[in-house]
Amino acid sequence: MTNKVNNINSKIGLKVKLLRTKLKLSQEELAERAELSKNSIGAIERGTSSPTIETLYRIAKALKVSLPELVDTAKIEL
Repeated sequence: MTNKVNNINSKIGLKVKLLRTKLKLSQEELAERAELSKNSIGAIERGTSSPTIETLYRIAKALKVSLPELVDTAKIEL
Protein backbone atom coordinates (compact mmCIF):
# COMPACT_ATOMS: atom_id res chain seq x y z
CA MET A 1 0.00 0.00 0.00
CA THR A 2 2.81 2.42 0.83
CA ASN A 3 4.23 2.14 -2.69
CA LYS A 4 0.83 2.99 -4.19
CA VAL A 5 0.51 6.04 -1.94
CA ASN A 6 4.03 7.17 -2.81
CA ASN A 7 3.27 6.66 -6.49
CA ILE A 8 0.08 8.73 -6.25
CA ASN A 9 1.90 11.48 -4.35
CA SER A 10 4.63 11.52 -7.00
CA LYS A 11 2.09 11.68 -9.83
CA ILE A 12 0.13 14.50 -8.19
CA GLY A 13 3.39 16.32 -7.51
CA LEU A 14 4.40 16.03 -11.14
CA LYS A 15 0.97 17.26 -12.23
CA VAL A 16 1.24 20.30 -9.94
CA LYS A 17 4.70 21.07 -11.33
CA LEU A 18 3.54 20.71 -14.96
CA LEU A 19 0.53 22.97 -14.42
CA ARG A 20 2.63 25.50 -12.48
CA THR A 21 5.31 25.71 -15.17
CA LYS A 22 2.65 25.95 -17.88
CA LEU A 23 1.43 29.12 -16.13
CA LYS A 24 5.05 30.30 -15.78
CA LEU A 25 4.73 30.49 -12.00
CA SER A 26 7.54 29.94 -9.53
CA GLN A 27 6.99 27.73 -6.52
CA GLU A 28 6.97 30.89 -4.43
CA GLU A 29 4.25 32.50 -6.58
CA LEU A 30 2.10 29.37 -6.43
CA ALA A 31 2.59 29.16 -2.67
CA GLU A 32 1.49 32.76 -2.28
CA ARG A 33 -1.61 32.26 -4.44
CA ALA A 34 -2.55 29.08 -2.57
CA GLU A 35 -1.71 30.57 0.84
CA LEU A 36 0.83 27.81 1.51
CA SER A 37 4.55 27.82 2.17
CA LYS A 38 7.11 27.45 -0.60
CA ASN A 39 8.46 24.42 1.28
CA SER A 40 5.01 22.80 1.15
CA ILE A 41 4.79 23.29 -2.62
CA GLY A 42 8.30 21.87 -3.05
CA ALA A 43 7.50 18.79 -0.96
CA ILE A 44 4.28 18.19 -2.89
CA GLU A 45 6.05 18.52 -6.25
CA ARG A 46 8.77 16.09 -5.11
CA GLY A 47 6.11 13.61 -4.00
CA THR A 48 7.41 13.57 -0.43
CA SER A 49 4.21 15.02 1.02
CA SER A 50 0.67 13.65 1.27
CA PRO A 51 -1.37 16.83 0.82
CA THR A 52 -4.82 17.13 2.35
CA ILE A 53 -7.91 17.68 0.24
CA GLU A 54 -7.98 21.29 1.44
CA THR A 55 -4.38 21.81 0.33
CA LEU A 56 -5.09 20.25 -3.06
CA TYR A 57 -8.18 22.44 -3.42
CA ARG A 58 -6.12 25.57 -2.69
CA ILE A 59 -3.52 24.53 -5.25
CA ALA A 60 -6.16 23.73 -7.87
CA LYS A 61 -7.79 27.11 -7.34
CA ALA A 62 -4.42 28.87 -7.58
CA LEU A 63 -3.65 26.98 -10.81
CA LYS A 64 -7.13 27.76 -12.20
CA VAL A 65 -8.12 24.12 -12.63
CA SER A 66 -10.78 22.01 -10.94
CA LEU A 67 -9.84 19.69 -8.09
CA PRO A 68 -10.80 16.60 -10.16
CA GLU A 69 -8.57 17.83 -12.99
CA LEU A 70 -5.65 18.34 -10.61
CA VAL A 71 -5.87 14.85 -9.12
CA ASP A 72 -6.55 13.06 -12.41
CA THR A 73 -3.20 11.39 -12.88
CA ALA A 74 -4.34 8.67 -15.31
CA LYS A 75 -2.10 10.04 -18.07
CA ILE A 76 0.95 10.61 -15.84
CA GLU A 77 3.61 7.92 -16.26
CA LEU A 78 6.53 7.68 -13.87
